[in-house]
Amino acid sequence: MLDMFFKPSSVAIVGATPKEGKVGRVILENFKNKFKGYVYPVNPHYQEILGLKAYSSLQEIPGSVDLAVIATPAKTVPQILEDAGVKGVKGAIIISGGFRETGTVEGAMLEDEVKKISRRHGIRVIGPNCIGVIDNWSGVDTFFLPEDKMKRPPRGYVSVVSQSGAFASALLDWMAYHGYGVSKAISFGNKVDVDEIELLEYLADDPSTNVVFVYIEGVKENRGRDFLETARKVSARKPVVVYKAGKTKRGGAAAASHTAALAGDYTLYRSVFKQSRVLEATSFDEIMDLAKVLSTQPLMKGRRVYIVTDAGGVGVMLTDAIELSGLEVPETPADLRERLGGFLPPYCIVGNPIDLTGDADDERFIRVLDEILPRSDVDAVVVVALPQIPGLKGSLFEYLVEAKKYGKPILVVLIGGELAVDYRRFLEEKGIPVFESPERLAKALCALYTYSQIRINGGTS
Repeated sequence: MLDMFFKPSSVAIVGATPKEGKVGRVILENFKNKFKGYVYPVNPHYQEILGLKAYSSLQEIPGSVDLAVIATPAKTVPQILEDAGVKGVKGAIIISGGFRETGTVEGAMLEDEVKKISRRHGIRVIGPNCIGVIDNWSGVDTFFLPEDKMKRPPRGYVSVVSQSGAFASALLDWMAYHGYGVSKAISFGNKVDVDEIELLEYLADDPSTNVVFVYIEGVKENRGRDFLETARKVSARKPVVVYKAGKTKRGGAAAASHTAALAGDYTLYRSVFKQSRVLEATSFDEIMDLAKVLSTQPLMKGRRVYIVTDAGGVGVMLTDAIELSGLEVPETPADLRERLGGFLPPYCIVGNPIDLTGDADDERFIRVLDEILPRSDVDAVVVVALPQIPGLKGSLFEYLVEAKKYGKPILVVLIGGELAVDYRRFLEEKGIPVFESPERLAKALCALYTYSQIRINGGTS
């Protein structure tokens, strides 16, 4: 179990400091402001830091310590781990860099020593060379980026597992901006002990995680089959999205110097992803798109997508993108054509896409959606609502939030300037994904369908 990293009762910050902008100060502020357990600053140069009594070493702390967060120079880390072992510390997050990722003999020897000491004392380790853990449910936050630089997302049910701290930080900042909730985020760096496989196993049983995003630069050579089996087991219960960095020869070299990763053959990784039924994201944009769709939308029972639009050209683009993704934009059946024709102006097109034309208003959209959403032959709906059209006043977007009651995926295309941004923020804060690109929407919707079939078929699709 890895509870010591996510649900500790007491935390020691080794390298805590009152100096503005320093890693040890930011981490201490994070815990002081959010964590409900005991917080012990450790620094021999201070008696008090930020109003908390400081200790010269771990062994001086009077109570037990579940988790030590270490933010000191690399050469000091082995002795700190020895002290942690004597103290009975259960887990350590080593923020410090300067280990195997440096490509030096000294760095590799230091990392080997860290591994040897932690194993001898039974201390579980995340890192080194990482930014550690955020758990929005417990208040654990070792990310040393201050909140005025990296906003923290609200509580939610998406967890992020990343070998890269910068990637995790950027993704969380983006999710905070768009109002998407996060459960946990883990940057595991050089993975001297805890790796992505063990973290996946932990998150599989975590009730506050519904979607898992994984950024990896390489899986350890002897852990490939473990990754496949674990990812397959987890993806049968909740979506797992993987981004593999270090696909090329030069990218692999960069990964080696970044986190000491063994990048490996990308073709082999793709085969493993397919066998384990994880969803692979191939770009940063796609990661963002899958995050907002998989974390907000219900399962998609079939391939049939209906498009309701006030812009004929965008409707055509969407039709192409959705069909090319492997989903279907079926013809509108005769009974629905008749019902729509009973109240729409004669110049509206009641095929699929259903084109309400440039004089559409909120009420026209709502009446059409009220006909479509309850139908059993509709699996998902995409709404194209260009806000430049005078008839759109905003009640359509309020309706779309209420329409989640139908239990079907609803995605929106909004293209435009300031007004589009305002509507986009309103919708996404309410759990309705918004896109500017038909192609990106289609890829995300197809990923939702793919995962839905895995779940519907009991993890065997």
